[in-house]
Amino acid sequence: MKAIYITQAGGPDVLQLQDLELPVLEPNEVRIAVKASGVNRSDILTRQNPDAYGGDTPKAQIPGLEVSGTITAVGASVENFKIGDAVCALVAGGGYATHIHVDARLCLPIPKGLSFVEAAALPEVIFTVWFNVFQQAKAVKGEGLLIHGGTSGIGVMGLQIAKALGLQTYTTVGTQEKVHFIEKHALAKVINYKETDFEQAFSEEKIDVILDMVGGDYTQKNLNILQKNGRLVHINGMKSLTPTINLWTVMSKQLIITGSLLKPQSISVKKQIAEEVAQTVWPLLASGEIKPEVYRVYPLEEAAQAHQLMEDSDHIGKIILEPQH
Repeated sequence: MKAIYITQAGGPDVLQLQDLELPVLEPNEVRIAVKASGVNRSDILTRQNPDAYGGDTPKAQIPGLEVSGTITAVGASVENFKIGDAVCALVAGGGYATHIHVDARLCLPIPKGLSFVEAAALPEVIFTVWFNVFQQAKAVKGEGLLIHGGTSGIGVMGLQIAKALGLQTYTTVGTQEKVHFIEKHALAKVINYKETDFEQAFSEEKIDVILDMVGGDYTQKNLNILQKNGRLVHINGMKSLTPTINLWTVMSKQLIITGSLLKPQSISVKKQIAEEVAQTVWPLLASGEIKPEVYRVYPLEEAAQAHQLMEDSDHIGKIILEPQH
């Protein structure tokens, strides 16, 4: 098989296409001929520190956390998939490749009407949103949800899911083009954080849950605008992982501060997410009520350019790699 290999820690240029041998297929796995792979910000962190342990693989030397493709082999104990099935899957690494072995419990059938490219944009963002917003923060219909970075892959999909499930949605973005995108698709009440302070803009809104990947000085502002019994969920800290907060805000409003890393979660945790997503979110995709937003598709060998685009943060939606078989 061919795969993008992290040759050493560094910038996008350390990503190189190499020929590698596929490992032995385990009884619980399926082999997928990869048609498309999603690019995520976590892949950049992996590239910068490829020896970091996490997930279900000891070293993430091949990045990539989500794929779509066709099953070409099934392990002896796999019963719910067969050769030829079109699937997408959450993986703990190895997605930037022409082939991959995946635990069958983390595979989902591609929703009706979606292409392989669109399907590759689904697993990482949907699993992240579901795990954090709905399993951890327990957001329910009628509550208000603020997602920072509303035009990121997670933002676009998270706002769609939340709105479809009856939540009031709010978001922050960094350009007027992104404001127009959110307004055009009626995804949320939106502000440009470079022009407007989100704490002031949303101070009178009923916000019960915040999904934040910024950290730093956003943290206290988030706490300030949350309703009593509100929940603040962190999935990154792009500004800072060590913010200073006023605990009185937390105590007086009985707030919950939590967060997660999806990649290191056990197969059993991810399986539970997959089951709930299949039941609740997959029908919304099949009906067209929600849909993935793909910004750009690169050939697999141009993974470095895809990473540079991700780092520039100018995109809206997902960046996808497409292997040539």
